Formats: sequence, C-alpha cells, structure tokens
Amino acid sequence: MRTHRFYINPDTELKHQFWLHDKAIIHQWRNVLRFQPGQQVILFDGVEVERLYNLDSLTDKEAKLTLITEFERQLPANDLYLCWSLLKKDKNDWILQKATELGVSHFIPIVSQRAIANNFDADRALKIVTEASEQSGRSDIPRVRSPLHLTALLDQFTDRPLIVAQQGAANSLPNQQSIGLLIGPEGGWSADELGLFKTRSLPHIGLGKFTLRAETAAIVAASKILCD
Repeated sequence: MRTHRFYINPDTELKHQFWLHDKAIIHQWRNVLRFQPGQQVILFDGVEVERLYNLDSLTDKEAKLTLITEFERQLPANDLYLCWSLLKKDKNDWILQKATELGVSHFIPIVSQRAIANNFDADRALKIVTEASEQSGRSDIPRVRSPLHLTALLDQFTDRPLIVAQQGAANSLPNQQSIGLLIGPEGGWSADELGLFKTRSLPHIGLGKFTLRAETAAIVAASKILCD
C-alpha cells in the first residue's frame, strides 16, 4: 500500500517524536483516510526535511508520531517561472496542478489584453500546488504570486531570461537553469503585446505546427524545459 505524503507547515518542528495538532490533517487522517495507529506517513516541511513517521496514536484532536527514517529531498533541477495569461477558473487550476507535477517552481498569473482576469483565488491556488506536491513526491511547494499586468512583469523580470511560447517558432532557449516562460491567453497575444516582445528581443520556444489550447501550451512548453 502506498505511503501517503503530507505537507506540514514549517512552524511545526518535525522532531524525533512529537504531537501533531493540525486540525485539517487530523481530520483527514481520522475521518477521510481512516488511519489507525501503526500506520506510516511521510511528512515534509517544504523547506528542509522529509521524514517517515510511525503513527503511534490518533484522536480527534491530536496525533503522536515517532521518526522512522529521513529521506533525501526530491527537488526540481530547474528554477522555472511559469507566467501564464489568466484563463477560466478550471483551466487555471489544471495548469497549477500539472505544472507542479512537472517541477515548475514559481507561478505568476498574468493580466494581458485577452486574459480572463477576475477569477484568480490565491488561497485556492496554494492549496492546489500543495496537494500536487504531496501527490507527486516533490519536497518543496511552488510559490504562487498575485496576478501581474504583462507590462509590469516585463519591467520586473530583468534578472533572468524570459521566453515566449509560440506556435511554429524555432527554439532559442538560453542555457540557464533559472528562466521565465510566457504563455499567452486563448486567442493569442495582441499585436501590441507581440510588438513589446519584439522590442525587447525576447527568445521563443516552439509549440509545434498545430494550434494548442492555452493550458496545453503551458504544459508542453514547461515540459520541454524541465524534461529535456
């Protein structure tokens, strides 16, 4: 049976033996997963440690845990910033989940001229990337920023390369581990936005010859950078 992984807020010290009082996790263990004493769980704080614990006791208010062993943390090899034009709610959720599984380290939702910019819930986004990290086995939690207007992003993003994903373009990827990836909205970038990219001489990553949905383009482009 698969050992479940759970993210624990770094404020909780994962000691050799300790009592856990996180209400949400206790509820999940006791009422959803129906855990029993003697089961094992993996706990990670997203910052420093990932450890296997034995569940010694479990009540509706607390759990007692004892360390079994410590694991080597599994972290993305690249520091990828995924900057995508906001879409409909479920499509944003899908991008957050799948890109976390791929290894994206930072999410920056973008307000562009054709973006759907009134439906981003930062708390929901953090919950999605946390659950995706738990399920995928990665030992960190991606960072999620509040939405930025495209022009503000271009002005701020000066300390690492920024690449535009574009249908039919030839790849011109910089040989760096920390980069940003720009994904356009449904319907594509506006003429003014394409002009901005040209003025700033932004490199491109190709998306093939077929037209992709925006959420598909985000995953395809991210996988080209993270999985090659």
